[in-house]
Amino acid sequence: MAVEAEARFHVLAVDDSIMDRKLIEKLLKTSSFRVTTVDSGSKALEFLGLSATASSEHHETEVNLIITDYSMPGMTGYDLLKSIKGSSAFKDIPVVIMSSENMPSRINRCLEGGAEEFFLKPLRLSDMKRLRPHILKGKSKEGQLNQEEDCEIICRSIRHDNSSFCNKRKARDEDSARERRRLRFCYLG
Repeated sequence: MAVEAEARFHVLAVDDSIMDRKLIEKLLKTSSFRVTTVDSGSKALEFLGLSATASSEHHETEVNLIITDYSMPGMTGYDLLKSIKGSSAFKDIPVVIMSSENMPSRINRCLEGGAEEFFLKPLRLSDMKRLRPHILKGKSKEGQLNQEEDCEIICRSIRHDNSSFCNKRKARDEDSARERRRLRFCYLG
């Protein structure tokens, strides 16, 4: 049940770098989110139905979180944030800004402008885990999930993530032990 609910979470990822878009998409899909990627702020607004050229099909697509690069040609992530927060239909969607530049003034400006988080690139799986509460908050505002479902999703996700981590670590430790035994036998012979 929680996996089905989690699969409904839809993230719009905005980045002008194809490599960063692919990384974000992979990390988000690993975390069981549905992902749509676009390469600019104007295409994000078009997808959301906030531009003059937007089709009605995109306007009805539900997005639970937007993650955007700060530095993009044409429209910055901050400009996109302001457009989204200025929209009556999308102002409650959590927005996360990311950047490869650690500039406190930029970070503060984005957070004060309504961003939920500010991540430094390159993104990591641990960053994706930090997105869950924001997505759940967005879903709760829409009344689509109750608190029990939210809690169940978070608990299952944490158990799954921890289990995966423990299994990978156990396998790595076993490989290490085999390698140490092999090296020990080589030196003894």
